[in-house]
Parts: sequence; C-alpha cells; structure tokens
Amino acid sequence: MGRGKLRIYLGAAPGVGKTYAMLSEAHRRVERGTDCVVAFVEHHHRPRTEVMLHGLEQVPRRELEYRGGAFTEMDVDAVLDRAPAVALVDELAHTNVPGSRNAKRWQDVEELLAAGIDVVSTVNIQHLESLGDVVESITGVRQRETVPDEVVRRADQIELVDMSPPALRRRMAHGNIYKSEKVDAALSNYFRPGNLTALRELALLWVADRVDEYLTEYRSEHRVSKIWGSRERIVVGLTGGPEGRTLIRRAARLAEKGAGGEVMAVYIARSDGLTAASPKELAVQRTLVEDLGGTFHHVVGDDIPASLLDFARGVNATQIVLGSSRRKTWQYVFGPGVGVTVARESGPDLDVHIVTHEEVAKGRGLPVARGARLGRSRIIWGWLIGVGGPVVLALLLNTIDLGLANDMLLFLAVTVAAALLGGLLPALASAAFGSLLLNYFYTPPLHRLTVADPKNIVAIVIFVGVAVSVASVVDLAARRTHQAARLRAESEILSFLAGSVLRGETSLEALLERVRETFAMESVALLERVNDVEPWTCAGSVGPDPSARPEDADVDMPVGDHMALALSGRVLPASDRRVLAAFAAQAAVVLDRQRLQHEADQAKELAEGNRIRTALLAAVSHDLRTPLAGIKASVSSLRSDDVAWSEEDQAELLEGIEDGADRLDHLVGNLLDMSRLQTGTVAPLIREIDLDEVVPMALGGVPEDSVDLEIPESLPMVAVDAGLLERAVANLVENAVKYSPLDARVMVAASAIADRVEVRVVDRGPGVPDEAKDRIFAPFQRYGDAPRGNGVGLGLAVARGFTEAMGGTLNAEDTPGGGLTMVLTLRAVARRPGVAAPSAVAERQAS
Repeated sequence: MGRGKLRIYLGAAPGVGKTYAMLSEAHRRVERGTDCVVAFVEHHHRPRTEVMLHGLEQVPRRELEYRGGAFTEMDVDAVLDRAPAVALVDELAHTNVPGSRNAKRWQDVEELLAAGIDVVSTVNIQHLESLGDVVESITGVRQRETVPDEVVRRADQIELVDMSPPALRRRMAHGNIYKSEKVDAALSNYFRPGNLTALRELALLWVADRVDEYLTEYRSEHRVSKIWGSRERIVVGLTGGPEGRTLIRRAARLAEKGAGGEVMAVYIARSDGLTAASPKELAVQRTLVEDLGGTFHHVVGDDIPASLLDFARGVNATQIVLGSSRRKTWQYVFGPGVGVTVARESGPDLDVHIVTHEEVAKGRGLPVARGARLGRSRIIWGWLIGVGGPVVLALLLNTIDLGLANDMLLFLAVTVAAALLGGLLPALASAAFGSLLLNYFYTPPLHRLTVADPKNIVAIVIFVGVAVSVASVVDLAARRTHQAARLRAESEILSFLAGSVLRGETSLEALLERVRETFAMESVALLERVNDVEPWTCAGSVGPDPSARPEDADVDMPVGDHMALALSGRVLPASDRRVLAAFAAQAAVVLDRQRLQHEADQAKELAEGNRIRTALLAAVSHDLRTPLAGIKASVSSLRSDDVAWSEEDQAELLEGIEDGADRLDHLVGNLLDMSRLQTGTVAPLIREIDLDEVVPMALGGVPEDSVDLEIPESLPMVAVDAGLLERAVANLVENAVKYSPLDARVMVAASAIADRVEVRVVDRGPGVPDEAKDRIFAPFQRYGDAPRGNGVGLGLAVARGFTEAMGGTLNAEDTPGGGLTMVLTLRAVARRPGVAAPSAVAERQAS
C-alpha cells in the first residue's frame, strides 16, 4: 500500500474559515462516493462549523485523564482500524494531552499517511516553527504549539484560505468566531488590523514561495528551458562601470510595478579581461542592490551575451536590464556589442530593456575584442584567407605582371593577414600553399615545381621564414593575452572573496552557493572527518543531492588533512582549481569562525553569569548589612540593663526588628530566586488555577489600602505555577507601590483576551521612558534615584524570569495620564462546561 496524500488548508489567523473549507471538501468527496471520516474536528461552538459536521461519519475520540480532568484526543488506533480513504484531522500543530500515542498531532497524521490514508488538515501560519520569532514580534504572543515547516512543505497540496482583515473583523464583531464577551478584547488586541495584515502577508508570501518551489522542481524534472513568466524576475547586467547604479535603480522601479518582483544583479567576469571593471564600484553596486531587496551574483563566462542569457533562463527571469553601450562609434567595427546580441538572441520570452545613462558613447577603458582566445569565427576567417587568399591572388596576378618581388610581397601580406586572424596553423598553411603557387606560376621555369635561379630559392625561403615568424608571434601574443585574461578573471574572483572576508560575511551556505554559481555546479558540499578512519560528515551544503564523500564528487578539493570541498555537476579544468582552492580555504575559515562564534557566545553566557555573581556579592555587602545592623541595634537595646524601656519603646524596637527581618527575608528570597533563574534550575509545576486564588495572596507585603483589585469571576483558568505567579505578582505590586504617590492607589486588574489572560499592575508614579523599559528588567537595575535601601534591583528581573519560565510574557507600558503599567500575559486554559482544562500542553488555537 502506498503512502497517503496530505492536503492542508492554511490560514493567516483564527476564524478565516479553514475548518469550514475542510468540511465542505469532505461533503464534496462523500457525494462523489469517497469513504471519508472525521478523525478529529473542533468546531469551537461555532454554529456554522458545527452544522457542517452533520452527515459526516465521526470516529469516536479517545478519552484521557490528566490531573483530575477528562479530555478527548484523536484515537489513532480507531482510525487505523476503520481504514477510511480520507480522514479529516483539524489543528495540525496541536499538542496532545500527556498519555496520548504521540506528543504532537502532526505525528499522528504521519502514522495515518504511512498507512495509506489520505489526510485533510488545517493549520495557521503563526504555528509554523520557522515563523515563531516573526509572529511574536508582530503580535507580542509567542506560539507554544508549532509544527515543523518540513511537515507542511511535504504536503501534496496546500490551499490558502484567505480573508481580508476588515472582513475578518466584521466576522469577529458578529460573534462568528468568539463569544460576545470576548469580542471587544480580541478586536483591540490580537485581531488589530495591523496584526491581521502582517499575518496575511506572511501567509501569502509563504504560499507563493512554496508555489515557486513547485515550479522550479517541475521545470527541473521536465527539463524545461523555456522561461515561464509566472513571476517578475529582473536580471540586471553589470559591467562594473559607473552606469550600474542607474540600471539597478531602474530595475527596482520595474520590480515594484509587478507583484512579487525580484531583482538579481549579475556581473560576468569576461575571460578576455578587457573590461574596465572597478572592484570599488562593484562593491558599491552590490551594497545598493542588496539595500533595494535584490541579490548580487558574480559568475565567469567566456561569451558574455550567452552567459548572461544562460543565467537569466536558469533563474526563470522575465526581463533583462542592460545599459546603452559606452563604446564610441568607431568601436562598433569590432562587433554589435553585448546589448544588441542579447536582444537578438533573447527570444520571445525575455524582455530586454536598454537603459540610457550619462556614460553613453563616452568610450571604454580598453577596446573591445571578440575574445581572449581566437574565437571560432576568427579561426574560420583565418583558414579562408590562408587557403583561399593565395588562390584568389594567383588568379589576379595571372592577369597583371608585377614582377617576382612584388608577387612575393603580396603573398606575404596574405600570410600575415591569415596569421593575424587565425593564428599559427592558418598562417603555416598559407605560407606553404603560397610558396607552392609562387614556385609554380612565377618562378622560372614556369609551371614546374623547380627553381632555376638560386636567388629565387633564397627569396622563397625568406618568404616562408617571415610568414612562420609572424604567425608564431601572433600565436604567442594570443596565448599571452589569454593567460593575462585568465589571471585577471581569477584576480576579480579572489578580490571579491577577500572583500567578503573584510565585510565579515560568515554564512557558510552563502559562500558555498557562491562557489556553485561561480563554477556552474549542481551542488557543493563541505565535508570533514575526525581522522582517516572515521566516515565523512557534511558541515554544510547547497544544491540537490550533494556528495557524501569526496571520491563521489566530480571535483574534490582537499582542505588540510581531514576536510574537503566536494563539487558535483561537471569536471573542472586544472586552471580553475587554483581559484577553487582559495574558496575551499575560505570555507574552512568560515566554518571555524562559526564554531568560534558559538564558543564565544557560550563564553559570553558564562561571563554574564560571573557578572551576576559579582554584582550579587557587591550588592549584598550593603543591603544585607543595613537591616542586620538595625536588628542587632534593637536587640542590644532591649537586652541592655542600663535603660528601663517603656512599653511603647519596646514595641517600637520590636517593630524595627520585625521590619528588618522582613526586609532580609525579601532580599534573600530575591537573591535565591535570581540564582535559580541564572542556573536554569527553575522547574515550574504547571497546573490549572483561578487568578482569584493567587493574586490576593500576593498583596500581603503591601499596605491594605494601597491596592485596588479587580479580578472578574468569569475569567478562564490559567496554566501556571501558583508559587511562581504569586512571587512575580508580589514583586510587581511592591515595585508599583514603592514608586506611586501616597495619595494614589495601585490598580491590579485582569482580563481575558482571545487565548490568554492579562494581569495589569497600574501605578501613577513618574513612569519610565521608552528606551529604559527593557533595561528595568535587568538584574541590579534601579530607575531614577531610588536609594540603596530600597533593594538590590532584582524584583522585576525575578518577576520576568518566573513569568517566562511559565510560558508567559511580562512587559512595561505607559499608563494613560502618567505612570507605568506592568502587563503580565498568561496562557488561558480553554475548558468545556464542568470540565477543567489541562495544562499548556493541551492548549489549542481556534482554527
């Protein structure tokens, strides 16, 4: 039995209609006679979604007990026993309740697919693992339930369920997504227009990239070389001249006119070396194109127009932007130029834009030749002149008598022309053939291959010697020119490589991709091993099917004793291995740099821990001594027999002892908590609790009339560690009371927003500027002129550490009208009537 097929409905946010679309597809399949069952679908009490479940067979769920509650999950065994053709599995990123067959639902789906069952599932874009940081920066909420990108990318079909932000907000306002009491909070938080627009863009771009991968794979499998203009890709041909900046900006404007436009600047190092490319100018143009969102590519090609067109077709480009030629009018005798040639050979699928600029017709640094080595056309012309020229000349001289000396000079001119055009061999052929014709037609005795006068023999020998000498000089010059061009091309590549080192580019993959582009390879891999006996391991690779061993590659370049660069695609000539060796050495340096950076990061963490410990010792030297000194002074006074203390004095001294002990207890508690956070030994015991069980207990350390508490009874339960939450809230409240005016009460309020609960601690103190809002959560930081006796500056650091350990967030905001608001966000536990919800592992996002 073959593997089942996976179809995924992808959405940008809860409520766009993924589950509804999945159920609609199920009804269509059932009507066609397909055996389709509902393995697990959560309708979240949405009437329209619930109605769509009618008429579909549902596999009974498996009931599990967890911490005193009863929960249901998909019964994988029951679905496998039922063996339907298609199974509907909602919420692919869901985390199963402990005790389930698998930890994640996508693992359940993998089992169904392996059994040959087709699966239709749903997922939101924010649950893709690679987008976690991006989504958190947009919404402020870290997604705890994720699915690996590769699982979704392997899907046989991905369908985007899209809805504009205004339409989704209207659906929310009508109560079609959440209950009415949650609508206002959701619209003002997660479902803000900016959040929804950003998430929608993420979903559209992700799907577009996936479609692009499908297209590239299809074109490769079917060997499609014809350009398909499915997406505007604009290739900018750079020469290294000053006009490149104009071309790049023009290409960027063209890309902006088309959806998803992409700019790719390419500089092709000519093998003839006859370009006036400035490394400094190329570096400026590279920076410009990258600033405009494009990419820069550096390749080597013997034929500039052909290399440019091959690159454009290889990346499925739709347009090429070139500059008008900088050559003067007389220089066009050397050929039509790159722009004209590219436009003529581009075909109907590539649009070529010739852009004018200020450098038009101002001349080039060097004359343009057709090639460093003698090109095919020159060699052909050399043979035609070398063989046909003497024949034509002989026919002409048969009608005119110029004398033997002039005849020899004319034949010598033809031989020199053949040498200049075709090199050594056509010149030798011309000299040999011309000498025969001279001997036969113009040297007495005529029409015989003999020479009567010895002087004529000397003339013919001199003629042949001069012809051979000129041909040898021309051939030697061509070879020297080719060698110089080769060295120039190598120097340009090595200059670029050195520039990447100076720029601090440390991406191994980027460097290997540059190797693949430069040498036109299919794949490149950097391999290493511990010793000569151990197998090779891949430290980094680009391209499909990289070689696992150096001996399996088309080209392998050793780097030291136990490292090698393996290239697959074609065999490189020996002349290219020198440049390849430089790339290989740089790859080894980049790999070492990455590993050293990792070790440096670890050392930095250790140094930070040492800094914290040093600061602890410095802080406690004063803050522990002060309350201890007060306690000792009060105890010594009470024990003194020289003074008769009144009851009021004794009470005051005892109160001072108690206050000092409380301060010590609070200080030592914060120090211990900070130590636990720094060493990573905080292990929260997550359970479901109501906030009104914990928050009131956290107010014991502040005066009773200093705080107003608003905890609605309708709040959902939260999945937290009660002790850690109490300590975090207590630190926040104590900090707020410390900085609030005496006549202003601190407000502690809680509210439910979508799938989370926010606890806000609001004060009317001096507030904190935006640039200091993150700094106040660092250890040993006090804002303003708080005296040393007010603590060592650990309260907020401990509060944030405990909050993050429980999977929540703690941030500071400005209080409207002045002051500071601490926003503590916790995960709400969705629960059915009469059933307590499990901890964070059972959190579900509404689909």
